[in-house]
Amino acid sequence: MTDAISSILSQIRAHEMRIRDVGADVGAGNAIGTAIDGAGNTAAAGKSGFQQTLSNALDGVSKTQQTANDLQTAFEMGDPRADLARVMVAMQQSQVAFRATVEVRNRLVQAYQDVMNMPI
Repeated sequence: MTDAISSILSQIRAHEMRIRDVGADVGAGNAIGTAIDGAGNTAAAGKSGFQQTLSNALDGVSKTQQTANDLQTAFEMGDPRADLARVMVAMQQSQVAFRATVEVRNRLVQAYQDVMNMPI
């Protein structure tokens, strides 16, 4: 069970790295680039191992969703830097990140239930 969770967490980390790469491509000079650039920064130094990893993953998913929303809004407003392809890719990345987060949550709940149902 822990191998599956480790696998999902490594996939989330890989997705986080791809988000950082996309942010570097957009550029830090505009609001869209600033939103993308911040998509994986670690903030809390006091948290430990799993808690920090999970918190960073959730923050990354939240920022990915916000980035997709910002790009969508910019595209709707006619910003030439927000082309349709970039908006669609951001929306798909947001959707994949959210689905991965839901899957991790489901597996954690299942693991908790398995532990709670173990005979003493």
